[in-house]
Amino acid sequence: MGLQGRRHHDQTLLDDPSRFDKQTVRIAGRVGNAVGVMGYGAYTVDDGTGSLMVVTKENGAPREGATVGVEGEFRSAYTVGEHSGAVLLEHQRFTP
Repeated sequence: MGLQGRRHHDQTLLDDPSRFDKQTVRIAGRVGNAVGVMGYGAYTVDDGTGSLMVVTKENGAPREGATVGVEGEFRSAYTVGEHSGAVLLEHQRFTP
């Protein structure tokens, strides 16, 4: 089941994280590092422009190498010089 709406590029989110903080955003890309335990999960999604950490409380983590789309709440963690840290709190996962 696909979702309608605009997809954000990982690098766009990380370039100006305070602009998107606490907003619902959509990303899609290839799953990098992934870990899941008893329904909880954390994994990275790389769309070719950058990589963003995703955490979930319900769906576990997809397998590394899978292509996924994610809609969730973007949370800015920090910006130090040229580096920004952020996480996406997964609300829904879809096939891009």
